[in-house]
Amino acid sequence: MQRYHHYENSYSSSPPPAAPVEEIHTEQLLQEEEEEEEYTEEEEEMQPLLRESGGVAEEEVVQKEEAGVQESDREEGKTAPLESKNGQRAEGEGGGAAKYSMFTWLVVLALLGVWSSMAVVYFDIVDYDSVIARAQEFRLNFSEVLQGKLKAYDSDGDGDFDVEDAKVLLGLKTSKSDSAKEETKPTEKVPESFNQKEEDLPSGAETTPSGEEPAAPGSQDVESDIQAAVPLPPLVEDEFIPDHPQDSAHPYEEEVDAIDSTGVLVEEPQPEKTPEPSGQYQTSSKVTHETVIQSEERAGSHPAATTEVEPSPVEAAVKKKKPKLLNKFDKTIKAEIDAAEKLRKKGKVEEALEAFERLVQQFPQSPRARYGKAQAEDDLAEKLRSNEMLQRAINTFKEASELPDATADLLRAALKRRAERQQFLGRTRGSLVTLQRLVQIFPDDVALKNDLGVAHLLLNDNKGAKQVYEEVLDVAPDNGFAKVHYGFILKAENQIAESIPFLREGLESGEPGTDDGRFYFHLGDALQRVGDDSAYHWYELGHKRGHFASVWQRSLYNVKGLKAQPWWTPKETGYTDLVKALERNWKTIRDEALAVMDQDKGRFLPEDENLREKGEWGQYTLWIQGRKSASSCQGVPKTCSLLERFPEATGCRRGQIKFSVMQPGTHVWPHTGPTNCRLRMHLGLVIPKHGCRIRCTNQTREWEEGKILIFDDSFEHEVWQDADSYRLIFIVDVWHPELTQHQRQTLSPI
Repeated sequence: MQRYHHYENSYSSSPPPAAPVEEIHTEQLLQEEEEEEEYTEEEEEMQPLLRESGGVAEEEVVQKEEAGVQESDREEGKTAPLESKNGQRAEGEGGGAAKYSMFTWLVVLALLGVWSSMAVVYFDIVDYDSVIARAQEFRLNFSEVLQGKLKAYDSDGDGDFDVEDAKVLLGLKTSKSDSAKEETKPTEKVPESFNQKEEDLPSGAETTPSGEEPAAPGSQDVESDIQAAVPLPPLVEDEFIPDHPQDSAHPYEEEVDAIDSTGVLVEEPQPEKTPEPSGQYQTSSKVTHETVIQSEERAGSHPAATTEVEPSPVEAAVKKKKPKLLNKFDKTIKAEIDAAEKLRKKGKVEEALEAFERLVQQFPQSPRARYGKAQAEDDLAEKLRSNEMLQRAINTFKEASELPDATADLLRAALKRRAERQQFLGRTRGSLVTLQRLVQIFPDDVALKNDLGVAHLLLNDNKGAKQVYEEVLDVAPDNGFAKVHYGFILKAENQIAESIPFLREGLESGEPGTDDGRFYFHLGDALQRVGDDSAYHWYELGHKRGHFASVWQRSLYNVKGLKAQPWWTPKETGYTDLVKALERNWKTIRDEALAVMDQDKGRFLPEDENLREKGEWGQYTLWIQGRKSASSCQGVPKTCSLLERFPEATGCRRGQIKFSVMQPGTHVWPHTGPTNCRLRMHLGLVIPKHGCRIRCTNQTREWEEGKILIFDDSFEHEVWQDADSYRLIFIVDVWHPELTQHQRQTLSPI
């Protein structure tokens, strides 16, 4: 630390004292005067002679006299002061030494100051961190003391003095008129059903272990992921990695091996961890654990689709109102709670947890202390990436909500967070039960009902979700979140025309949770099916908002940066050996497929993804999500033996290998696959001469027997079968050639 030192002048400004009077004798003075007079007379007489003879100059005489004086002084061992006749020091004599001494000392002192400062910094003599820490501690303590003194001016009853209280104190704002009403208002009672156990579930709602959801029936293609996708609000903790190695898929997915139908995106970069305010929703169209390219979430950075709906005065008041988490008892220990909460907010999670645990032990009846303990456990679970610790937090949130005298805001916050964390762990049914309790406690809370509807959708309970959103729209007909989800359900029920107004109005509302790629996808798809060209307007809008790579390429499970083009050549893919093997053995593959068709046509399961406008379309699957179907390969052993030499196909966990048979009169709607991580090969086996064609973007091609067509099915494509006989092809999906080996091993299956 630099200090400013003021140095006093060490030299006195007064003249030096004269010699003592006792040392001066009268006789000596008289003698000196006579000698001076004589010298003056002799000097005057000598001046003409000196001028004529060029004698010694006056300066030399003076110098000699001074030299003589100095020699006499040395002999006496002291310096004799030079004085004038009146006893004063002659001006200019002896002053030079004093001036140079002053300057020298100033230089020396300055150098000492510089070297001292350097030594303090270099040798770390002063502990600046401790000084700063003491200053901060003083500021915090002073703030607490000041807050305690200002608590008397608390006008809004939140237990502290804040900006709103200051406005009231200064006369800039009047206190809320309803504060008195709130004091006389009876305490809200919690229904008895709130305390029911999780085991008290309705029939059919029994809990199943995470990751054991039954596989989807039928020959479900990966394209059904788009048709049956359900948007899911992402949490701040989406980057949480489960402990169990089998839980490497997205944490919202209940089943690792089944086809993903939860609607959770897995390619886009993880959004920034910002918790949404109460009553707002996010969607998961940009959630990922897989992409190696780090970028920020785009969903929240764009303006609303059209015009935003201004919140009503009631909603605005709710947003501004602070949650009241302290009951009367908690206010008596507010200082202890605040101290522990400060530790948690500073990121000292372990210390905060210890502090809250001590509070819970000391005050077990305090809901706020237990809620703080749950929050600290939640934070620690994220820090340690521990499912065990997260389960502890889930249990503690429940304990906090069940304590008597818990405030309504604390009940809502604790149970809502519990539901979110259950959902994060894949405990979807448990999350549904928690949300049902919340709706029972707060039946007028539309936001909680919207969350409940999403929970039903995650369990593929469209009927339950539809009922919830109908109730929401009855009381809030302009709720955009409910509209867009209700439209999605109608479209899943093949009520195409009926779904369009709900999807369109929901997107136009611009409400949180509506700006999701799936809603743009389904609205455009519905408009295409009714022949409305405005579909591409919504596709373009979805592209501008970052949901689609382009108007044509509308897949949602994407790895950024991969080469994108609708049609590929074998050389461009790098899989020429696979292409040659398939084309060289196409007749063997065809014969095995025909044998299966002749023996048991039932093994070709009908397409059930709602992609057909009309006609019949059957599929016989050999590999799905990189897993071999042993029973199917028994019917075509040579084909399976051939493919096992090519891991780019059999190991493609985001694709399928299957036979596809399409009967005359079939039309497949324009659609896109779910991911840009694969390319699709079509090997022609039985192709009628005319009437069979496939369009990808704006290019249309036809199959040939024994030849391979390769296209990227994440681009829009459409199929017509207008021939007189069936068309049989062999479909082989392969990894996109630009994916690294690490990505192929770690990307979640679709």
